[in-house]
Amino acid sequence: MMTMQDPNQPTVFTPDADSGRQLRDAFGKFATGITVITAPSADGPISIVANSFSSVSLDPALVLWSVDRSARRFPYFEAADHYAIHVLAAEQQDLCTQVARNAHALNDTAHQLNADGVPLIDHCLARFECRRVAAHDAGDHVIIVGQVQRTQMRAGAPLTFFGGGFGSMTQD
Repeated sequence: MMTMQDPNQPTVFTPDADSGRQLRDAFGKFATGITVITAPSADGPISIVANSFSSVSLDPALVLWSVDRSARRFPYFEAADHYAIHVLAAEQQDLCTQVARNAHALNDTAHQLNADGVPLIDHCLARFECRRVAAHDAGDHVIIVGQVQRTQMRAGAPLTFFGGGFGSMTQD
């Protein structure tokens, strides 16, 4: 007979090769905002969904995000000297899904190019146009640090990810 774990008791484990699903579930307990990172490429506008975005410094204005080395899109972002980070609004879930499924989703989505050729998506809560200043090895990911060159923002509720699904947080 299988015994059920009491949902009020914590699950304790040591992260290893056999506990990858549990570790992903544990990471999913942290609600994160969702970003779409865009960059120019020889194959046209490229995009990727990332929830690893964070501010680093105000002076100079630095941000970071990380990309999985095994991602098919990794070579594009590893090579990109300029990119934009778009903080998605709650009503942009469809865009998030399109980008998650297709690296070239911007071919079918309205966008403009900045002076560096970086694709820019409208109607985001915030957008950070960046120049890469560093890349750091971090296990199976690379942490990319960028200096923010231009920013725009608007009011609204963010698109969030929690426990394996989308949500939004109301704005006060």
